[in-house]
Amino acid sequence: MKCTIFVQRMEEKMVLLLKEQVLVKRKKKTQGVAGIDQDELQDPTHLADPDSSFCEFNGVQLHHKICDAVEESSRSQYPHMVEEASSSQYPHFAKRVNFPMILLHGFGASVFSWNRVMKPLAQVVGSKVLAFDRPAFGLTSRINPVEHSSPVSQDTRTLNPYSTMFSVLATLYFIDFLKAEKAILVGHSAGSLVAVDAYFEAPERVAALILVAPAILAPFIAQKVVKEKQGGRDNQIQESSLDSNNPDNPFLRICSLLSKLTKYVAEAIVSMVKGMGGMINSLYKKALSAILRSAFGVMVVRMIINKFGIPAIRNAWYDSNQVSDHTLQGYTKPLKVKGWDKALVEYTLAMLTDSASKLKPPLAERLSKISCPVLIVTGDSDRLVPPWNSERLSRAIPGSYLEIIKNCGHLPQEEKAIEFVSIVENFLLRVFGAAEEAHLQAVT
Repeated sequence: MKCTIFVQRMEEKMVLLLKEQVLVKRKKKTQGVAGIDQDELQDPTHLADPDSSFCEFNGVQLHHKICDAVEESSRSQYPHMVEEASSSQYPHFAKRVNFPMILLHGFGASVFSWNRVMKPLAQVVGSKVLAFDRPAFGLTSRINPVEHSSPVSQDTRTLNPYSTMFSVLATLYFIDFLKAEKAILVGHSAGSLVAVDAYFEAPERVAALILVAPAILAPFIAQKVVKEKQGGRDNQIQESSLDSNNPDNPFLRICSLLSKLTKYVAEAIVSMVKGMGGMINSLYKKALSAILRSAFGVMVVRMIINKFGIPAIRNAWYDSNQVSDHTLQGYTKPLKVKGWDKALVEYTLAMLTDSASKLKPPLAERLSKISCPVLIVTGDSDRLVPPWNSERLSRAIPGSYLEIIKNCGHLPQEEKAIEFVSIVENFLLRVFGAAEEAHLQAVT
């Protein structure tokens, strides 16, 4: 009898122990990032949608989607959007554009952010529309840039896959991929910087630029001109006062010699400091890389995404109550990809230590040299990139068009999809429709 009771108690204890172990495992699984379980990360190809495609560019598997105007007109996921685009007041306009369109997402986004407008835009341009995930985002493969480096050309230089230049060259690659001479580039937020850099890399390949809530710091043009004019005037005054002095005065000769000596010493000190600055900068980059690539750095990235990821998505909308579960799932899906956290670390490092951009003139000084048609679209309630910056940017780019959507946040292509497509259509009509009409008049 006692033996039976002892066995029963042991069985009860074993059952309780097993239940505790199951609860512990469940708790571990629920400790994810932004609601995504981190115990079962997958290869990007296993997370692909039915319309997903992959292609290799410089050793990176780029995830992309393509919408064709002909193929998608009869089988759209958004029939109301296609109807809106196809029932345009410009029924024959699509035939006039004849340029494909490439969509470039912003930081933390992916092809998903263009989901609502890809097919309607294909109807508008009457050609193919392609969106791809830039490295570190979406379903594009995550690679270790330390172990893998891709050649830029036939020389010995290598290109970091997480750098802006890599995305620029990938954009130009997709123009060739679409078998086109030119394409319309549409960049959202940080993707606008990629679009503009792609233009400066190969202006002959860009038919037009459409910058949506562009994360490009616009210059203070007027203040800069005033300062330059004032500086020139001050220089003239100083030069005239020096010329009026008597060169035979011994005191002035000594001052002149001392001035030249001081100048040479100052130049030597500046040269030495620059050399030390380069060494310090190199040490800084190495230290920063070591910290961010450590387990601590990766943990910090996970903590930031877990705490601020979903709130940032909601904050990007004018009305956060309109952010659906489908939208949140679309943005958090890439957190299921193996190595997403380390790739985000590499992307951050590439942005902080980018040396290629320092070799070029500041972008603010080059904006006035853009000669292709440019449209800037922004929301009047954008809390991430304020609309006043887009207004200044439009003044810095000659001949650019600015459209401000009311009651809209940082994502016009999602929050105001129909209005966004209409604005793009009107812009393309204004630019390419007028050119086509002028061409027809010249022929007749």
